Amino acid sequence: MEKPGLELASTLHEIVSRTVDGREAAMNEALARIGERDAQVQAWIYIENAETLREAASTMPADLPLAGVPFAVKDVIDVAGMPTRCGSTAEPDVPRAFDASCVALLRRAGAVPVGKVVTAEYAFRRPGPTQNPRAPGHSPGGSSSGSAAAVAAGMIPFALGTQTGGSIIRPAAYCGVVGFKPSFGAVFRDGLRQTCESLDVIGWHTRSVADTRLLADVLLPYPRPDAGVATPPRTVAIVRGDPDNLLEKASERALAAAREAFERHGIRCVDVPFDRASEIAEIHATIMHYEFARSLSPVVQRCPDQVSASLLETVRKGFNIAAQDYLAQRHAQLYWRDRWAELIGDADLLVTPSTPGVAPQGLASTGTSAFNRIWSALGWPCLHLPMDTEDAGLPIGVQLVGRYESDHQLLSWATALHGMLLTGE
Repeated sequence: MEKPGLELASTLHEIVSRTVDGREAAMNEALARIGERDAQVQAWIYIENAETLREAASTMPADLPLAGVPFAVKDVIDVAGMPTRCGSTAEPDVPRAFDASCVALLRRAGAVPVGKVVTAEYAFRRPGPTQNPRAPGHSPGGSSSGSAAAVAAGMIPFALGTQTGGSIIRPAAYCGVVGFKPSFGAVFRDGLRQTCESLDVIGWHTRSVADTRLLADVLLPYPRPDAGVATPPRTVAIVRGDPDNLLEKASERALAAAREAFERHGIRCVDVPFDRASEIAEIHATIMHYEFARSLSPVVQRCPDQVSASLLETVRKGFNIAAQDYLAQRHAQLYWRDRWAELIGDADLLVTPSTPGVAPQGLASTGTSAFNRIWSALGWPCLHLPMDTEDAGLPIGVQLVGRYESDHQLLSWATALHGMLLTGE
């Protein structure tokens, strides 16, 4: 889908190292990429006035860490002056008065929100119109489809997304970009249209782990534990999944190639049968349905003809869950969140599939979150590392999972590990 010879938008690191004129040029190139590519990709649903954006980029103080960096925002997160439609006509097409907390923090650091990108309906199942820029005719994933696609198509250096089950990691895997889901609660959620109070997390898509770390310095509430030096882990646990979620050959090969690369660099790799996967997946399902039903009940009651049949069915199912069952699963969620050693042993981090396979054909489905939702239930930080493409040219990679609130450590390890995967040395 990309035109031959057309360059990608600059990375965060490239933009912040430029002069003031260079930062305005970064906004111009982002707007140019959007104009050239979005008719095909259909990632954007709202773009701010171009002159307003150029002025904002050029007048940012030069000493800010993200001065002049343009970015996209998933359309469940508020941006002042822009509507938040949540992928649904049930939401009014009116501008929001205030930024979400995460957007305000990025503005404070000098970044400039260009506009809003497509989400599945209320960040759930019904896909939007977005195409996969790396694999025409295949799903871009969801629900953060516009976020991953805008970055993968080179239209923007980073985009905010959200995850309840697998909505950051899966689009990252299908579109071939880096996707980061921080620990639960790490990024403030004020201004997010929440659907699941105990699961929703704000994260982001970029084209490199280095760019992801720059954003973590702005958005995470705790400082880096080191000086930013990337060191490899000593031991990684390889978790293939469970018998209920079989891997396709592409994901099998990616996991095997990652293991081979790590062991070649002296990293100890151990197989860990994650025998709690089904139990934790059930925890996720109960919490998600119960909370989703109550969050979306006002919309369903007022505008039942403006929401999808799958959303209506999920709300119905959620109201059939007994309160005592929901509370029992919430207690189980919190119990297991801090019990890393009991589940994983002495491994520094986990390496798992990001998805069962490559992006599925067609746009009717956003794919399965089978290899993401258990980590979302636990609230552990996750990162998708793109590796290569399989035989048909579809992106593939692996997922790294870290301990709760070990986000900076996970990103440090990811920097070292991604280098091993990309160089093949």
